[in-house]
Amino acid sequence: MFERPDIGERVILVHPCFRSTAGNQNPDEFRELVRSVGAKITTVINVRRDTPDARLLIGSGKAEELGELAHLLNVDVIIFNYSLSPSQERNLEKICKKRVLGRTGLILDIFAQRARSYEGKLQVELAQLNYLSTRLVRGWTHLERQKGGIGLRGPGEKQLESDRRMLRQRIKQISKRLEKLRIQRNQGRAARRKTTTPTVAIVGYTNAGKSTLFNKLTDANVYSADKLFATLDPTLRRMHLAKSQHVVLADTVGFIQDLPHDLIEAFHATLLETQEADLLLHIVDAADENRASNILEVESVLRQIDALDIPQIMVYNKIDLLNMLPNIQLDQHGRIQQVWVSAMHDQGLELLVQALRQYFDIKCECIWLRLPPTAGNIRSELYAKDRIMQEFVDDDGYWQIEAEVPVQRVRHFAQYRITVQSEQLAG
Repeated sequence: MFERPDIGERVILVHPCFRSTAGNQNPDEFRELVRSVGAKITTVINVRRDTPDARLLIGSGKAEELGELAHLLNVDVIIFNYSLSPSQERNLEKICKKRVLGRTGLILDIFAQRARSYEGKLQVELAQLNYLSTRLVRGWTHLERQKGGIGLRGPGEKQLESDRRMLRQRIKQISKRLEKLRIQRNQGRAARRKTTTPTVAIVGYTNAGKSTLFNKLTDANVYSADKLFATLDPTLRRMHLAKSQHVVLADTVGFIQDLPHDLIEAFHATLLETQEADLLLHIVDAADENRASNILEVESVLRQIDALDIPQIMVYNKIDLLNMLPNIQLDQHGRIQQVWVSAMHDQGLELLVQALRQYFDIKCECIWLRLPPTAGNIRSELYAKDRIMQEFVDDDGYWQIEAEVPVQRVRHFAQYRITVQSEQLAG
């Protein structure tokens, strides 16, 4: 939706720090966000105040100093590491005579660059329009009302009203298209549920190495880079755990501190892959000093999309930066709780596959089936998807098969299920 320059813009970064830490953000992450958008940082201004100023956030004196510095350094944009209200943005722009951008606008710009698929572009545009609708002011200062004419006489419509009407129409149009795509995604998920193939969603803080791990596990070619929000569009691939075991692995968008609510709403269809997964692989950058707070931020977003109750395995990535060896840690019940790996250097990936294999093995049930000669297709399905323990043909020409079947598939064989006595096996 927004046109971008071909070269990086010159920017001043403003990092406010208030005594109440509720809205304060990480300055290092702020620089990474700006770096990801391709801007050229001229300087970083730290502003300390007791409380945010309702009109300008940083106070009138500091705003005037910022405007003078912006003209002296000939910058294009002033970016605040804070979620600015629409009125604060307008007031700061009046004083500084430069374009002012808050944290949410910066993240939206990154998303606009990263979106690749049709669905991803629609989701980003919807988030942009929702963001813009609260910041819309009349840009046509030479017109109070649209010109009249044949068929257009009357009180007319103010340009601001016209712009808002067009925004509402476009939002409605995009929402309808996304709803159609959501239905298509639901059909795909329903098909996967019929085959009872488990879905494993990779989630985590942005730039934790999710796409690199996804590529290593599935031999995919998903774009990965040392940038925040390198992945926006979800990718699904089949991953084989063993001969009779496979899962669908889903690579999803990364999360970040104070992820804007509009983005969560716009990416609802994408986040459903996470919401309906059987297991979450929560990828954590083990070398990040803020990893504990990053984990809490991811859990906060999972709570917002009702996915926090889905079972998780914590995967601590980038252990090569800590000179650690791959390992698995169990909880007090002997269940796998953490796996320490380095996706970039192929360290510990076999332990992660082992953890997945063990997790889904626990949810298998050993059953006996008696199949008539006409049920050869079911027998073939068992050999293709499940683990056959033993098989023999009884006196009536029926196959009696002992198979290890995922618990969610057991009900599909209810009409053929039998109880085999020890004397039958001996016979």
